[in-house]
Amino acid sequence: MDKAYVAVLSFAFLFLFHYLVSRRNGNGNGGKGKKGAQHKLPPSPPSVPFLGHLHLVKTPFHAALSRLAKQYGPVFSLRMGSRPTVVVSSPEHAKECFTEHDVALANRPRFPSQQLVSFDGAALSTSSYGPYWRNLRRVAAVHLLSAHRVGCMAATTIAAEVRAMVRRMSRAAQASHGGAARIELKRRLFDLSLSVLMETIAQTKTSRAEADDDTDMSPEAKEFKGIVDKLAPYFGTANLWDYLPVVRWLDVFGVRSKILAAVSRRNAFLRRLVDAERRRLDDSIGSNGEKKSIIAVLLTLQKSEPEVYTDTTIMALCGNLFGAGTETTSTTTEWAMSLLLNHPEKLKKAQAEIDKLVGTSRLLTADDVPNLTYLRCIIDETMRLYPAAPLLLPHESATDCKVGGYDVPAGTMLLVNVYAIHRDPAVWDAPNDFVPERFEDGNAEGKLLMPFGMGRRKCPGETLALRTVGLVLGTLIQCFDWDRVDGVEVDMTEGGGLTIPRVVPLEAMCRPRATMREVLQEL
Repeated sequence: MDKAYVAVLSFAFLFLFHYLVSRRNGNGNGGKGKKGAQHKLPPSPPSVPFLGHLHLVKTPFHAALSRLAKQYGPVFSLRMGSRPTVVVSSPEHAKECFTEHDVALANRPRFPSQQLVSFDGAALSTSSYGPYWRNLRRVAAVHLLSAHRVGCMAATTIAAEVRAMVRRMSRAAQASHGGAARIELKRRLFDLSLSVLMETIAQTKTSRAEADDDTDMSPEAKEFKGIVDKLAPYFGTANLWDYLPVVRWLDVFGVRSKILAAVSRRNAFLRRLVDAERRRLDDSIGSNGEKKSIIAVLLTLQKSEPEVYTDTTIMALCGNLFGAGTETTSTTTEWAMSLLLNHPEKLKKAQAEIDKLVGTSRLLTADDVPNLTYLRCIIDETMRLYPAAPLLLPHESATDCKVGGYDVPAGTMLLVNVYAIHRDPAVWDAPNDFVPERFEDGNAEGKLLMPFGMGRRKCPGETLALRTVGLVLGTLIQCFDWDRVDGVEVDMTEGGGLTIPRVVPLEAMCRPRATMREVLQEL
């Protein structure tokens, strides 16, 4: 009997079983709990046995949920297989979740795919709310991502990698016909993000040879990008493999083995970095203070509390930083450049601001970025339209609570549709248009912008992400004139998954600005 035939029989059996159980226990809004208490559950679309609402899962999932919110309201419920889910799509209800019910909703659901990827839930982003998570969060905030450390990174590590990327792009343009190079930007941005993190996390540099200086990615960036690309299809809340046990049991498509193969490569990458840093510390070569690498900090903590800071914990935390820090910052910068290419007048306005405040005799620095108010407006507007994690990371209720007057029983998954909240027409004028000016002069003050989440599970890497995107985007605008390939408008089709990638990677024509030629020649 082949696997496909077994799958059909299994689905048929489970379909019938679920139908009979549903008929016996009751199904739908206003159902009763275990002790017969009446629940006022959020409205819900019609479901089907066994699948629940999985038949409504479309790519991109955040857009599908936005359409459902227009029909069922800002708080509605779904059943993802057997997992009850509540979706919130309005700013007032998001604030309610992360203020009044922040503790009740601070847990993470345990997805089988994420358990495989996150060292069985040991990563900061996926661990359950409790003492272990609080300690990791404290370590990240105090030792790894403090404002002082991030400031030092921006002034040194990030600035050096931005200069190196600009130098390579300038050389590529000079070697091209007509003095303009066709650039696939995401690869270069990913390479930059990984290089910054490798030096910060492991005090090591990528092994790009001088002869390969004009390539768009280092060997390490190619390796890690390959790992991320293999794992990306299984991240997010729309992965059917996580919701249907029979799909995991049969695993006709070999999902488990594919995840484990990519995880094995990722772990080998991390293990090399940890072992190299341990050898440096043993040889007393490692530096002290803020210059000490993140792995060195964690290995020092391991010596005093080995049962807390195990190698697994160290690798889980560093893997989290690599995964989040490379994909989200590079994707956000790619979306910003896509928007500017389709709105060249905004690009010119940003260039004029940089020319006025920084000039053309030097590269802008991390200290310049806070003074570039229009650049910050562009970044805010980009994150409003294309938040890096459009549904944030899913939460799970540890206790019963109420959201929008509806009951949210313990064990319910919560999805906050930031994408829909940022495009709410009741809050934002022309919500689908790219208008950086809406953030000028405090005009958007009081309007909820939450690309990094809210509450105690808010992303701790916000400061690093904003510093990196600001310095990278500002330098690209300052140093180059940008044009669309063949004058064709940039395709803005959104992909799906945990992040919000572009379906078509951005390619653009890059030409060094005449006014910056002397600066670029000195790089």
